[in-house]
This record gives sequence, structure tokens and C-alpha cells, in this order.
Amino acid sequence: MAKILIVDDETAILNLMAKACQQSGHETVAVNSEEGARKALETQDFDVLVVDLVLGDGNGMDVVRFSEEKCPDAKVIMVTGHGTIETAVEAMRLGAFDYLTKPFELADLKRAVDLAYQQKMSPESKSSDEAKAFELAWSSGELIGKSDKMKAINELAAKIAENDSPILIEGEFGTGKQMVARTIHNSSSRKDAPFKVLQCSALPEDLLEAELFGSIGSRGETIFSRAMGGTVLLEEIHMLPVRLQSMLEAYLEEVSERRMSGSLPMKMDVRFIASSAKKLEECVAEGKFREDLFYKISVIPVDVPPLRNRKVDIGLLAEYFLKRYTDRTGSKPMEVDKYASRLLENYTWPGNVGELQNAIERACAFSEDGRIRPIDLPPKVAQKVEITDEDEKTTHHLPIGTALSEYIKKQEKLFIRETLKYNEGSREKTASMLDVSIATLYRKMGLKLERDKILNS
Repeated sequence: MAKILIVDDETAILNLMAKACQQSGHETVAVNSEEGARKALETQDFDVLVVDLVLGDGNGMDVVRFSEEKCPDAKVIMVTGHGTIETAVEAMRLGAFDYLTKPFELADLKRAVDLAYQQKMSPESKSSDEAKAFELAWSSGELIGKSDKMKAINELAAKIAENDSPILIEGEFGTGKQMVARTIHNSSSRKDAPFKVLQCSALPEDLLEAELFGSIGSRGETIFSRAMGGTVLLEEIHMLPVRLQSMLEAYLEEVSERRMSGSLPMKMDVRFIASSAKKLEECVAEGKFREDLFYKISVIPVDVPPLRNRKVDIGLLAEYFLKRYTDRTGSKPMEVDKYASRLLENYTWPGNVGELQNAIERACAFSEDGRIRPIDLPPKVAQKVEITDEDEKTTHHLPIGTALSEYIKKQEKLFIRETLKYNEGSREKTASMLDVSIATLYRKMGLKLERDKILNS
């Protein structure tokens, strides 16, 4: 559930928007003036702001600017009855997530709010400073990781740092593609110049075009001109509309020709990096991505592996997120016990590094005595053990009519046996983990525990 600040000087519309958000399960604070918005932002934290551009006592843009100081992580949705491309682009540059033009359907508002909240809660969409802290994961200027693949990426980043050829970074959602792009930028002589990010899936086509190539009234300002001398990262480029793909290919061709002829203007002097969660070769084969643009942007390809394929990095990343959490909250140093560590290493992490960060932060909130235990981890991470009866080499499928107590007794025995194996035959550790006495452990097993048999099975 998100906490939403709604600002509109039309009382009827204000109440409708508040009611619609409440029906979706969100908490709302509704105000009808810039002054009211400022007071709310001074005293409360919000996840999402819905702000009308024109207010009776002020300007919605001023509310957005004020929110950057008081509530920098909040996602902003602009609402206006006077919408123009220039106004929308300006709102986006101030950090707005989306904009709605009156009249609009309440369903559109609900959808925008839900998407804004989802992105706000996603580690990959934090504010720029926090994203840098999360994504960079610095260790002496390198990416965190001791796996062969991460070592290779670190070496590649250093090698291509001063090469201005376009770079394509591919990898699943949450693998840290922006982290790699920032590392390349910060390893180069461009590190003191801007690093600008544009997510192709976050904006409608007209706003994307305005950001990439300018618009009437923008005085030729684009994301490339604002990153002058630095780096531009286009995230999820596989989502770029085909029409804009053609325009981008032409732009990059012009940059290449001017760079080779020595006539490249300063506003076009940027390093271009693109990222994609989907293999662009597949998109080309499906007719969804231009082949000429693919070859233009993939001069230097970088593949970021999923976390499940570099399990040796999980411990290092977990330690990093633990330290970030304790530094941010001012709490005492924390550690992950070895049982929880095994679960972290054995989980497949479909959400990759972002999911690991969320799991660690949740565990920190639930932990006691500065130690993270299996019970503190998300249920899907503290996964169930697949149990097999070692005597019969099979799981049990008892016939209908079997007493429930008999079935439970059998399952207890199998679970105890697996826990004993997990603890390498230690009865003391097994009893402690199951929170029972050793005598109870013997009784529930119904047989003499043979340490060697368990270990050798």
C-alpha cells in the first residue's frame, strides 16, 4: 500500500482522485493548494505524489521542486488541463514519473499510481544517488564479485574505458546492467562529466522523441546535450519504438562520421551505452528491432550473468547490503548465520541482485541480536526441503484412509532425517534447529541414529 499526496485546487476532482486511490488500497492525503502541499511534505513521507500543474495559489512545478528536497524518493505524477509536450518534458526532467492530461479516466490514474509505486519499491529505480550507491557496489572502483565472470567484466570495463565505441549491455532484470555502465563511465576520463539515464519503457513515444531528439520549444536541448562530455545510457532499448529506432540509427551514424572527421560539436560528444533485458538478436529475428541499429550499438557487447550463475558472489553482495543497511539506519553491525547463508546460496534468485537486496533488508528488519537466521528470510528464500525416505528411496504416497497422525509421524521422520543430513550428522545442531530436545529427536525418529549411515547416504 502506497502513501499518496494528491494536490489539486478543484475540490470535486481532488475528492474523486483520493477516493479512487483509496479504493485501490492506498492511503491518501488530499490538499487543494501549494501551501497545503508544502506543509504535508514538511511533516510526512510519501511514496507517490499526484500534483496538478496549475494551482490557485501557485504552480505544481514548484511543488515538484520542493518535493525533491523533502521527499526525494517519491514518484511524481503530474496532472494538467493545459498539457503540452514541452510542459511534460520539463516535468520529466524535474523527476516526474508520468503525466495525465484532463480529462482522464480514473482507471488511468490508478494504473499510473500502481506503476509509480512498483517502480519506487524496485531497487533498480531508486533516486540517482541511491541508485548509484546500490548499483555501483564499489570495491576500490570495481564491481563487487569474485566470480570469474565479474572479474572478466571488471577487466573489460578497464580496457574499454577510453574507447568511445557504442556499448551494448545485456542481462536479465536486476542483474546490475546500470552498475556495469556506471563502472565504465567512472573508469574513464569522462567520470567528472554527467552520467544520464533514460529508460525507454518508462515514457510514451512522443516524450521519448523529445528527450532524444528535442522538440519545438526545447531550444534543441536533449538528453545528449545535457550529458555533454559524459555518458548516456538508454535502458531497455528493446522497448524503443521502431520509428525512433530509425531516428537513433541516423543520429549515431552522424556522430560517428563527425567524430572521424574531427568536426564533432561538444553537445554531441558523449559515450553511448544501451542496455536490454532481452537478447536483441532475438528481437531482430522477430522483426521488432532494426538490424542496422543493432549492429550500430553493439560494437562492444557485454553480457551480465544472472546471480544464480555466480553464486560465489552472493555472500559478498549480502555483506555489502548489510553494511548499507546498518550505515543508513545507524544500527549495530549485523551478520548472516551459516544456515541462512546456505539458504541464500541455494536460492535461484529470479529477481537477481535486486531481489537479494530486498531479502537482506527484510531480514534486517526481522532479525534479533544482530544475527540473521533462516526464519528472518523471505519464505520463498527459506525454501522447503524436498524430502525422500532413505529407507525406501522414495517419497511416501499413503493410501486414502491412512490416519492423519500416522502420516504426520512419517513426515516428521523424513524431515528430521533431512535436517540431520543438512547439519552433517550433528544431533545437537539438528535438535537446536528443530527446537526440540535430543531425547525428543530420538523418540520421533523411532530408531537409533547412525551418524555414519546418514552421512554416507
